[in-house]
Amino acid sequence: MAGRRDSNPFDDEEVNPFADQDRGQPNYGGGAFYTTNPGSVPPANSRLSPLPHEPADYDRGATVDIPLDSSKDLKKKEKELLAKEAELKKREQDLKRREDAIARSGVIIEDKNWPPFFPLIHHDISNEIPIHLQRLQYVAFTTLLGLIGCLLWNVVAVSVAWIRGEGPTIWFLSIIYLISGVPGAYVLWYRPLYRAMRTDSALKFGWFFLSYTFHIGFCVFATVAPPIIFKGKSLTGILPAIDLLSGNTLPGIFYLVGFGFFCVESLISIWVIQQVYMYFRGSGKAAEMRRDAARSTMMAAL
Repeated sequence: MAGRRDSNPFDDEEVNPFADQDRGQPNYGGGAFYTTNPGSVPPANSRLSPLPHEPADYDRGATVDIPLDSSKDLKKKEKELLAKEAELKKREQDLKRREDAIARSGVIIEDKNWPPFFPLIHHDISNEIPIHLQRLQYVAFTTLLGLIGCLLWNVVAVSVAWIRGEGPTIWFLSIIYLISGVPGAYVLWYRPLYRAMRTDSALKFGWFFLSYTFHIGFCVFATVAPPIIFKGKSLTGILPAIDLLSGNTLPGIFYLVGFGFFCVESLISIWVIQQVYMYFRGSGKAAEMRRDAARSTMMAAL
């Protein structure tokens, strides 16, 4: 214990400034400043590689040329834009002249908007048909939808009868009635009535009466469905229904339902043509149609 000497941390160590600094010492100096030791600094006689010389014709004040379109290119593009603008104006004027000509000729551009999920026809009763005729037009449209429903049910009933052994011929005939009857009804009598109500045209009213008479005749015939003209049980009338009830009960029931559909369709159709004819007579269109017919007959004779 007596021979042990404890170092005093507060004693100043004697440091020889001329001692070898590189032996066991770090390359960083102590004290308040964090500097590298002189031993790590490269010697003064060391030389760095010189920078490359500037070219002899280098001008420090010269501007850098950025490639821009020449004035000729700008003028050319301006002329092209003016030409396109003039062409667009010309097209707009042509389109406006065509629209004006169509409006003067009375031709109405119809956009397809019905049914909403898959537009096939133009149909806008509330905006195009006069208010006092809208109810009648809606009922006429109901008869068109009713005919579609009757023909669809006719296909179902005939399919059941075919499954029960009535043969495939009646099924193919029912498909033909559906495919030809639905577009035919729209083109032949519903669209002429729609346009007649909208434009108050006597000629279109006359075409409607002619076509709608055949529609009523078909519905009445389908209600009875006698085994003439049309093949046997291809229509769900009362006579095929009675015949089937005696043998096959299920097809007979389907045919009875179809008979009811055709009965309702026939009654509503008769009411529609009666109301349209009353309006046609009351509005003076009948006399106008007779005058037009007499005028056309006289012109043909001359």
